[in-house]
Amino acid sequence: MCIRTVLTYASLVFAHAAPKTLDRLQVIQNKFCRAAMDAHWCVRNSILYRDLDLPTISKYMKDASKRFFDIAGSHPNALLRAAVDYQPPPPTHFIRRPRNVPNDPPDALTAAVESLNDVNDTHD
Repeated sequence: MCIRTVLTYASLVFAHAAPKTLDRLQVIQNKFCRAAMDAHWCVRNSILYRDLDLPTISKYMKDASKRFFDIAGSHPNALLRAAVDYQPPPPTHFIRRPRNVPNDPPDALTAAVESLNDVNDTHD
């Protein structure tokens, strides 16, 4: 809960954060999850997140950014709508804007959790 309040408040700032910074936050969340579940050291993080039905930091940030841009795009203020409506730069462009974050590929832990959830959904 400590990490998520900061991420929710400043999700657009974290869109520009270095991957190492997000990895550090993910390590902290992993430690909290492991302590809360009293999980043994050999239990994979992807299994913890699947069992807790908890998104990873990067997935949570992408979802928060997507919600923000969806809400801002339908806002009655024309200036806010104009700030949201833009063409993203080509993928080879060096400037990353927050709107590009929801389109980024998932990190390794998020991909592992999603694949475990897909396997569980097919077996149900």
